[in-house]
Amino acid sequence: MLQVLHLPDRIDYAAGLRLQEQHVAAILAGAGGDTILLLEHEPVYTIGRLRDQSSLRDATALPFPVVETNRGGQATYHGPGQLVGYPILDLTPRGRDLHAHLRNLEESLIRACASFGVTAGRRDGLTGVWVENRKLASIGVGVRKWISMHGFAINITNQSLPPFFAITPCGLNGVSMTSLENEAGRVITIPEAAAAVEKELRELM
Repeated sequence: MLQVLHLPDRIDYAAGLRLQEQHVAAILAGAGGDTILLLEHEPVYTIGRLRDQSSLRDATALPFPVVETNRGGQATYHGPGQLVGYPILDLTPRGRDLHAHLRNLEESLIRACASFGVTAGRRDGLTGVWVENRKLASIGVGVRKWISMHGFAINITNQSLPPFFAITPCGLNGVSMTSLENEAGRVITIPEAAAAVEKELRELM
């Protein structure tokens, strides 16, 4: 039985990572089941454990802390106005197919966007969700003993966008970030977006 937990208050990145670790440990111990955490983070930049961290540009000049973490991918930003989802799922009964897991995450977000009248999609060779050439959601996952960690971040309000100007998002030069409310042309709240995303995640994950 998949449970989806909406965290009502913003949490810092370290607290979010601890929550993920607790749920992974519970599944491995047979004491817990598949869980998806939906939340907002306090402002933070994150990057995978890579030799090339040039996507941070000048890390010492960034306005918010930088955390190196065990997901894949280059630099991104998390903060207010952005919905973050952490699916902690046992991928063994799902065929141990990481590619399928990524595509299901993308598809869930694409369908959720459609419910707000926004036509989102994929771009060849690039993980994430896009509206034309504008990036709406970033995806980076990790796996421990076939239990998934990390997940997605989708920009909901325009408040989430300015901090991206200080980095090279996901290491893609010239990429333009966008938000769901910008594309929909109306105000969309985090709870509204979370409800739409949860509906699609329950169907696809």
